[in-house]
Amino acid sequence: MIGIAAAWRAVAAMFILNGALFGIWASRIPAVRDHLGLTHEALGYGLLFMAAGAVCSFPVTGRLTDRFGAVSITRVIAVLYTLSLILLALADSFWALAGFLFVFGAFHGSMDVAMNAWAAEVEHAYDKPVMSSFHAMWSLGAGLGALSGYGAVQVGLTVMQHFLLMGGIVVALTLALSRVRWTSRKASSSGAAVFALPSGALILVGFTALCGALGEGAVADWSAIFLRDVTGAEESIAALGYAVFSVTMVAFRLAGGFVISRFGPVATARFGGVCAAMGVFTVVSTAEPALALIGFALMGIGYAVIMPLAFSRAASDLNVPPGQAIASVATLAYGGLLIGPPLIGFLAEMLTLRLAFAALLPLAVLIVLLSGALRPARLD
Repeated sequence: MIGIAAAWRAVAAMFILNGALFGIWASRIPAVRDHLGLTHEALGYGLLFMAAGAVCSFPVTGRLTDRFGAVSITRVIAVLYTLSLILLALADSFWALAGFLFVFGAFHGSMDVAMNAWAAEVEHAYDKPVMSSFHAMWSLGAGLGALSGYGAVQVGLTVMQHFLLMGGIVVALTLALSRVRWTSRKASSSGAAVFALPSGALILVGFTALCGALGEGAVADWSAIFLRDVTGAEESIAALGYAVFSVTMVAFRLAGGFVISRFGPVATARFGGVCAAMGVFTVVSTAEPALALIGFALMGIGYAVIMPLAFSRAASDLNVPPGQAIASVATLAYGGLLIGPPLIGFLAEMLTLRLAFAALLPLAVLIVLLSGALRPARLD
């Protein structure tokens, strides 16, 4: 069990890094938006490139993970992902930002697939649901990254200074903590589709994950802008939106193993969908920053276990190798982000940002309706 515990810590460190870099970026979106003078619509289209980079990376990473093993692929991408964060601070125009976001999104998505495949291996060795604990570490990292944005604004760090300092600290600590001997499963990718799309039962799994990913992405990309533009919060307070969301997500993901074991994945997902819906309603129905933060907290609870359950279900599929299965579900889930960011930006320009956020409400309800698809294949 000592070896398993060390493997858990190594994978957890990778999830923390992935979340931290994303949270660091998310916390400074208002600063980058203001520096480049972007409208809501323009920012939405810029974020589209990040989603596109992630989706394009999924099938390639899934095949590489199955062929070479999740451990080695995860470690290499961790370094490249950190370097791509620095690029974002160099953007001096919309198109420069779009290009750098594509690269950042590609490494973010690649690491997502590889580290979830590694996590599935460790979960299989534990023989109990621990996937949500890894995703709790992702949320912890994202929350700490977002909080670093609050601190950076308070002390007057530029975006470049912030990214260099925090990126360097996070990657150094992560690589140190992830040193462990672990032999990953390998599988042949011959005959696999070039572009990973789910099939059979994985289609509904992917659609359920899509609803959760859209909600998570909306909070990450737009919570700071929402708090600043809709509720009138100061920039330092606006950066707390994603931090609050991540804190509650961490708490529920840490409790997720017990909750899933006690009530099952289907009931847990349904509860998550209800909480997410309540959170969205709270956010869009208030003009007070404090109440909006409560709404984001509820959304954190609601979306907490959706992606972990989806990846666990994909990894347990009886017909598709784990790397390809996870990549296929991730493709559909994050594929929703291809239309999510620009859609919210477009709706914000045509209507209001408040009404644009309200579009997440029916998606939360859909999680409730599709939750049955998250029952593990081995229990079918």
